[in-house]
Amino acid sequence: MRALIREYGVLFAFIVSLAATCGSLFLSEVMGYIPCNLCWFQRIFMYPLVWLLGRAAIRDDRGIRGYVLPLAIIGALFSAYHYAEQKIPGVADIAPCKTGIPCNTDYLDWFGVITIPLMALFAFILIIVFLLLSRKPSDHAEE
Repeated sequence: MRALIREYGVLFAFIVSLAATCGSLFLSEVMGYIPCNLCWFQRIFMYPLVWLLGRAAIRDDRGIRGYVLPLAIIGALFSAYHYAEQKIPGVADIAPCKTGIPCNTDYLDWFGVITIPLMALFAFILIIVFLLLSRKPSDHAEE
């Protein structure tokens, strides 16, 4: 399994980013769920990953990690904060959540745990893990 991820990690990260982007567009455009401001911030960090990772997967460019990892890490932080905002009352009262759709709104709440921000967090974490594990043994010699 590790060899498979090492060889195709960038492609797997692309597939995750594509699925997350299509999922968010389905929820907003088809299901009619209006994204809150924190959802928009997560989208800002996820949507470019589709293009960057897609190009990198086609070219087998593992050098993209330096550009993509910061986006994925920041997106994961927004997702983790958003999930905490939903599940822990009074975590914060920040400016993005003061107007429009409240950030603690749960459109989906499967089993009392799985929400849209949690799914986004898992997507960002998967992207990070796939990129970190996609290193070839020769990559360590270059660093």
